[in-house]
Amino acid sequence: MRLLPSGDRALLVELDDLDEVLGYYTALTADPPADVVDVVPAARTVLVTTSGSLDVLSRALRAVTPIAGARTAGDLIEIPVVYDGEDLGDVAELLGCSAAEVIARHTADEWTVAFCGFAPGFGYLTSAGSWDIPRRESPRTKVPTGAVALAGEFSGVYPRESPGGWQLIGRTSVRIFDSTREPAALFHPGRRVRFVDAGRG
Repeated sequence: MRLLPSGDRALLVELDDLDEVLGYYTALTADPPADVVDVVPAARTVLVTTSGSLDVLSRALRAVTPIAGARTAGDLIEIPVVYDGEDLGDVAELLGCSAAEVIARHTADEWTVAFCGFAPGFGYLTSAGSWDIPRRESPRTKVPTGAVALAGEFSGVYPRESPGGWQLIGRTSVRIFDSTREPAALFHPGRRVRFVDAGRG
């Protein structure tokens, strides 16, 4: 673990891998140090903002012990998906299997929201499965709201129409981000997600 200053009100905690990030984030948010304002996880880091002293925060962060098994500790939600994405066939070819097998793998895995970013409500979901899907060579200028996609080790759901280079395998009608809802974002770090095959729609 390495601590780096990020301005005069935050420290960036560098960790070894995504599992350690999830464990560290879970432990930190379960018992946050005094004066912590915000905790933001990413793929290999956790950014911690404070209203107090960075020296005090540094000592507190060094004392945090990541929680083992944090990937399976959060609450679970189910997301129904119509698996008719434009890139489903390409993903199947990349994996050397049929489209039906891609769907079976995607729905069999339990996914965890590792961190959020890119757009409000967009969660980077990871699983224990072996996913390594390259992004599209040419990103789309418009990916529809609710598109379910894969890129690298992650799965995600586009919360609104936007450009994107992930491989689209399906779509959901569930509103991942709704500014009139509290909380607005359905996905938050640590939440577990299971995708459910909703048929052809």
